[in-house]
Amino acid sequence: MSFQSAPGAPARTPPARTPPARTPLVLVHGWGMNAGVWAGLPDALTARFAPVALDLPGHGGAPFSPEQWSLDHWAQACLDQAAERVPGGEDAPAVWLGWSLGGLIAMQAARLAPERVKALVLVTATPRFVRALDWQVAVPEGTLGQFHDGLLADPAGTLERFLALQVRGSTDARGLLRRLRAGLAEQPAPDPAALAQGLELLREEDLRGPLPDIRPPALWLFGERDTLVPAAAAERVALLMPEARVQVLPGAAHAPWLSHGSRTATAIIEFLDTIGL
Repeated sequence: MSFQSAPGAPARTPPARTPPARTPLVLVHGWGMNAGVWAGLPDALTARFAPVALDLPGHGGAPFSPEQWSLDHWAQACLDQAAERVPGGEDAPAVWLGWSLGGLIAMQAARLAPERVKALVLVTATPRFVRALDWQVAVPEGTLGQFHDGLLADPAGTLERFLALQVRGSTDARGLLRRLRAGLAEQPAPDPAALAQGLELLREEDLRGPLPDIRPPALWLFGERDTLVPAAAAERVALLMPEARVQVLPGAAHAPWLSHGSRTATAIIEFLDTIGL
């Protein structure tokens, strides 16, 4: 439609177009971390989406109660937090991006409230974090047990060792470690009781059975060099959730949006483009 004025009439100014609202991108961090880790989110994602970074119970100053002992409790706490922060509240669906333990939380949120989750982006996450006879693509249970024991004696040192494990395998491990430390330092230290419960969730939860019934479209991103969630899990996830898109990022470890930001953003945007978001 053109906006031409009649001869002699004042020029008409076309009405200003309101830019479309950006789709909310709910960000759920991993164990021992806080919302500060998303400070390094690639610009391509922040330009396209409206980031809403949540804190898990007992992390980053978020409240925690011993009654929040189950995956359902943690997922509901994140759904409640998102309802307060996402424009439109409970009626506004969003894309949920879960990293590591945050991936389990995002998957469970999609099971509890599928109408609120437009799509899932699961970054270095897995439906089961510890090994089993029929699931060898995971860390040994003893690894998480060591972190649990360490929390009792030295919470700060245990978190530091966990940070080092997350960047192991990265081409710039020292640089990534500095960035993760910087993000964490801006928020209160996590509640040790919440850390212990988070480890229990990592050790006990198994979403392999419910995985095929998760309704929102899903993208799984694995890191080729990840030592916490082996890239070999990608093939198993693809079998369990055949409708999902599964991708391994070459050279990446456990925090690919920091180490391989452009490649990670491209994978996410291409996936959301294909489903009309």
